[in-house]
Amino acid sequence: MPEPQSGPKPAVGQPAPTAPAEPKLRADARRNREKVLRAARDAFAQSGYDVPLDEIAARAGVGAGTVYRHFPSKEALFEAVITARVTDLVADAEARAASAEPGPAFFGFLERIATEATDKRDLPDAIAIPGALSDAVRSALDRLLTGAQAAGAVRPGISAPDLIILFKGMFATLHQAAPDPATPLDPALRDRLFAIIADGLRPPR
Repeated sequence: MPEPQSGPKPAVGQPAPTAPAEPKLRADARRNREKVLRAARDAFAQSGYDVPLDEIAARAGVGAGTVYRHFPSKEALFEAVITARVTDLVADAEARAASAEPGPAFFGFLERIATEATDKRDLPDAIAIPGALSDAVRSALDRLLTGAQAAGAVRPGISAPDLIILFKGMFATLHQAAPDPATPLDPALRDRLFAIIADGLRPPR
């Protein structure tokens, strides 16, 4: 007795039909994702990584469940927000590393980090939180540091993780002086602290 046919079979020599591609995000889902990203960008820049996810959802005008549908964790959302900025930072470090003057290149990059972190409170977390992005920054920073040390512009025995610790301490001090996220960090205090760090990195005279 012949077996029942479950459906048409592909012709001999023809590939079997493939499963349909997953549909793109609906227009309302795309809008919600963009609203979450904009809210997260502002919240992280103003308050750093520690801002609660519920606050980001409230800023975006959506529920926490909507945030999680697009980003499985706060780490994933944070990475989506700061990827472009950190990528630009790494590219700048790599360009400076090719400079014929390793000392000014190194200290110029540190100054850029200090300046940007005053305006964007999430930058120190982007550099310090473990992950592919922070690894890229540390690698580029290490290249700059090694070149500056070889040129005698930076004292030996200092590592890229040491620099991260120094800058985290500096930023913590700045944030303690202006704990309200609505209050801008003090650029004069930043410049004084940066000068102390830079002097400490140079070889003793």
